[in-house]
Amino acid sequence: MNGFAGRGEGWAGRGKGGGGRAVIAVQDLAIRIGASRPVDGISFDIAAGECYALLGESGCGKSMTALGLMRLLPPGARATSGTVSFAGRELLALPEASMREYRGGQVGMIFQEPATSLNPVLTVGRQIVEALELHSALRGEQARQRAEELLDQVGIPDAKRRLDEFPFQLSGGLRQRVMIAIALAGAPRLLIADEPTTALDVTIQAQVLDLLDELRRSQGMALLLITHDLGVVARMADRIGVMYAGQLVEEATREAFFARPAHPYSVRLFAALPDAERRGGRLATIPGSVPPADTLYPGCRFVERCGEAREECGKAPPPWRDAGNGQRVRCVLADAAPAVAAGVGAGDTAISGAEKPLLAVEDLKVHFPIRRGILQRAVGAVRAVDGVSLQLLPGRTLALVGESGCGKTTAGKAMLQLIRPTAGRVQLDGLEITTRSTAELRPLRAKMQMVFQDPFASLNPRLRVGEIIAEGMRALGTADGDASRRVAELLEKVGLRAEMANRYPHEFSGGQRQRIAIARALAVSPKVLICDEPTSALDVSVQAQILNLLADLQRELQLAYLFITHNIAVVDYLAHDVAVMYLGRVVESGSAEEVLRRPRHPYTRALLAAVPRVDGVRGDAPKLAGDMPSAANPPVGCHFHPRCPLADAGCRVDYPDETRVGATQVVRCFRAV
Repeated sequence: MNGFAGRGEGWAGRGKGGGGRAVIAVQDLAIRIGASRPVDGISFDIAAGECYALLGESGCGKSMTALGLMRLLPPGARATSGTVSFAGRELLALPEASMREYRGGQVGMIFQEPATSLNPVLTVGRQIVEALELHSALRGEQARQRAEELLDQVGIPDAKRRLDEFPFQLSGGLRQRVMIAIALAGAPRLLIADEPTTALDVTIQAQVLDLLDELRRSQGMALLLITHDLGVVARMADRIGVMYAGQLVEEATREAFFARPAHPYSVRLFAALPDAERRGGRLATIPGSVPPADTLYPGCRFVERCGEAREECGKAPPPWRDAGNGQRVRCVLADAAPAVAAGVGAGDTAISGAEKPLLAVEDLKVHFPIRRGILQRAVGAVRAVDGVSLQLLPGRTLALVGESGCGKTTAGKAMLQLIRPTAGRVQLDGLEITTRSTAELRPLRAKMQMVFQDPFASLNPRLRVGEIIAEGMRALGTADGDASRRVAELLEKVGLRAEMANRYPHEFSGGQRQRIAIARALAVSPKVLICDEPTSALDVSVQAQILNLLADLQRELQLAYLFITHNIAVVDYLAHDVAVMYLGRVVESGSAEEVLRRPRHPYTRALLAAVPRVDGVRGDAPKLAGDMPSAANPPVGCHFHPRCPLADAGCRVDYPDETRVGATQVVRCFRAV
C-alpha cells in the first residue's frame, strides 16, 4: 500500500464524522469469480458516526465489495485474500453460524431494490418482527410494538396500520423506509446502503437521505454509502473512495474531493454532470466502458479511457501518491484536469415562439374505472391525468417533471394514443388524432415515437438489433430502398458500429441498449419523440453520452422532445420549456429559465430544494413531507394543500385557476409568490 497500509484511525483524512476507533477496517480485500477479479485489493475503514461513500460507475465492484463484507457473495465467488475486521473481530474467518449473529444484527444492509428484497407474501410487520426475533430477546406483542416504533422512527405515517400491509401496497419511498427499519431492527453498528435512492424521486430521496444522516449521527452508527450520484455524495459523505475496475483510485475528505478531484477518472465524472452552465455546449464523456473483471492490467486500469495517459502509464501500476489536504490518488500525473471538448448542444435549438406546434394537447384526461362486485360495476375512477394542456414546438424540448405517480408517463402514452384518453384533444401537426381509429392512426405513427425508460424490457430479446430497428420501418411502410443500409446508417448515427446489427440486446450495456432504442424510434423519421426517463438508470458518464446524442439529433433533425423525468439537473441542461405535474394536473409551466430560476408554485420550489447539489448547498424551501395522495381519491380543493406549508382555508375548498406570472410562466396557486 506504499506507506498507507494499516493507517487505521490515525489517517489524517478522517472527516468530521470520524475520530474514534474504526468500526470496520478492510485491508487488501480481493474477490474472485473464476478468472474474474471484481474486487482486487481494496482497503478502507469507517469510524463510528462516519459516512464513507464508495463512488464509481456500474461494474466497478462497489456492490460486490458490500456483499463481500456481509459474506453474501453469489455462487462461485469467494474472498481470496485480505481481511475484514469488525470491532476487532475478523469476519472472513468466522464460521457461517457465527457470521449470522453479525449479519443483520451488528451489520445491517439496505439493498438497491426494495421491491425485490422484501418478501411479497409476508406483511411488513411480520418481516420486521422476524428480524427482531433473530437479533433481540423481544417476542410476541413486545416485538410488534418495537416494529411499530421502528416504522415511526423511519418516518412512515400511520405506522400501526402499515404493520399489517404487504409490500405491494406501499410506494417506492415507503418500501425503502421499511428496508431501513428492518436493517435497524438489530441495532447495527455498521449500516451498508447500496444505492438506496437510485429509483426514488428527489423529494423521497431527500427524506431517505435525511433519515440516514440523522440515524448515523444520533446513534453513532458507521455508514457505508454505495452510489454513483455525486450530489448524494456531497450531501452525505465525510470521506469518499472512488472505485474503478475493482480498486480504489482516489480517497479524500468531502471538502478536498469537491474542491479539487485528483484522479483523471474523478475529474471526468464531474465534467459529465449536466447543469445550466453547460447548456449550449457538449457534456464531457468518458470513452469506452469499465473493462471486464477478467482483464489483465500491466499498468494503470484507467489508461485506455484516459486522455492524459503517458507511455509509462501502461507499463506499471501507479503507486499511491499523497495529494495533500487528506487526499491520496493512484496516479502518476500531478494535474489530472482533462481537456473538455466544447461544442454545440441543446442551447442553440430554440426557435421562434410563433412557430406552429407539432403537438398540441388540450384538456387531456385519462381516468381508469375502479370496478367492484360480481357485475364489476364502476364505483369510482383513478384520475391519472386530469386536464393537461401542453404545446410541443419543432426543435424544442419540453420537460414534464414531477414525482412518481403524478401521471407523467400516462400522459405521454395518451398523447401517442397508446392509451386512449377519456377526454380532451390531441393534435399532431394540425390533425386531430383522438377521434381516429387504429387503422387511421397507423400512417400517423411514423410522425411520433417513444423511447421507454427500460430499454432492456422494451427490446425483443429474441430479435437481433438490426431486426428490431427495421421492424418499425417494415410495419409502417417507411423503408426506402435497402433496409439493412438504413439500419447501418442509424447505428452509426447513434454512435454504434454497423456490424453490431447482428447482435442480440443482451450483448450490450445499458447505455448501448438505450442508443438502440433511440435508433429504433428514429427509423421511421418521426417529428415528435417522447422520452420517458431515458437516463434514469444510467451512470453519469453514459448519461452524458445519451444527452449529447439527443441534443445533436434535435439540432440536426429539428425533433420536438417531450422529456419525462424527475432529474432536475438533466432538465436544466436539455429543456427549453418545463411543465410541472402534480396528481394528474400541470401546476406550473413556462420556459426553463422562468420555472427553474423563479419558481412560483410551492411544489416546484420543494422539488428544486430537494435536489442534491455537488456544492453541498441545500435549497431554502421547506422540505416536502409525506407522500402524494391517491389519484383515486384526490383531496378537495387544491390537490397539493395537504403537503403545502402555505395552505390556508381557501386552498381546501377550491382548485386554483391559471395565473400568468411571466412572459410564458403560468401557475395554479392562490399563494403564488
